[in-house]
Amino acid sequence: MHLVETMAYAGEKPWHGLGNKLTTLQPIEVWKRQAGMDWMIEESEVRYITGNHTVGAIHSFPEQKVLYRSDTKRPLAVVSKRFQVVQPEEVLEFYRDLTEHAGFELETAGVLKEGRKFWALARTGQSTTLKGKDQVNGYLLLATACDGSLATTAQFTSVRVVCNNTLQIALGDNRGAVKVPHRSEFNPDAVKQQLGITVAPWNRFVSKMKGLVACQVDPDSVDGLLRRMLTYPGQPGQAPVVNEQAMRSVRALYDGGGRGAQLASSRGTAWGLLNSVTEYVDHHRRARSDDHRREAAWFGQGAQFKQRAWDELVQLTA
Repeated sequence: MHLVETMAYAGEKPWHGLGNKLTTLQPIEVWKRQAGMDWMIEESEVRYITGNHTVGAIHSFPEQKVLYRSDTKRPLAVVSKRFQVVQPEEVLEFYRDLTEHAGFELETAGVLKEGRKFWALARTGQSTTLKGKDQVNGYLLLATACDGSLATTAQFTSVRVVCNNTLQIALGDNRGAVKVPHRSEFNPDAVKQQLGITVAPWNRFVSKMKGLVACQVDPDSVDGLLRRMLTYPGQPGQAPVVNEQAMRSVRALYDGGGRGAQLASSRGTAWGLLNSVTEYVDHHRRARSDDHRREAAWFGQGAQFKQRAWDELVQLTA
């Protein structure tokens, strides 16, 4: 099944090459239409038939409800009656005041998994340039799912111009992310308040990035660092497992094969090793398709791997 239903983007074509191209500063209404997010999630009670398949009584199951698309009537999920739905348009509306008054610019938005998951990504207007003209921009991602696979999640990311990597900004105890479970109502203003959408989080992130750039990594210690990042618990009673193939791939990217690996900010530094990890996750990690790789890089095991790499390398600068 093709995971990308529809999407739109502004500026340069995304690394996955998908979507409808928009000119910059388009209104939210245009984004809704071009990203395929101009429909609603509707709901109905769960019903079942007792007796044989031709004659029987129809009953309802009040503890759950069916969610379906308003445009195609395609079913999306069966969830608890207490499940709080976040509509596709709400994801884009989250950015209305930010784009109209705070200098944010929508970059991508779209629908995954036939409508079960959707997201929007906006440029914050904040950026910094590291050694060797290595530019890093600040972005804000908002994503949710109606099938219970993802809480409504808002998080800062950085997109590195030389290789379009995405990386969750780790800030404080919440690591820069706010998650709203679907048993709670999504309150956009409260989420923005929790994120602290000001220059302060970005400035703290820039400080950490510059620390990684300034941190030289002993070539003899690289394999040990990667081994810690890529070791997973084994089956009960068995030893931990190391992903040796991933280690070799990341090492090759770090040693010069990666995009931007020869920049002064990356060559021989913790920042370069971090971006080799994110390039591997976003572009080279084995997956059934580019769509599966993208979903894992943003929300799944790939995102966890990048976070583990961030945590490991930031410790070197402490």
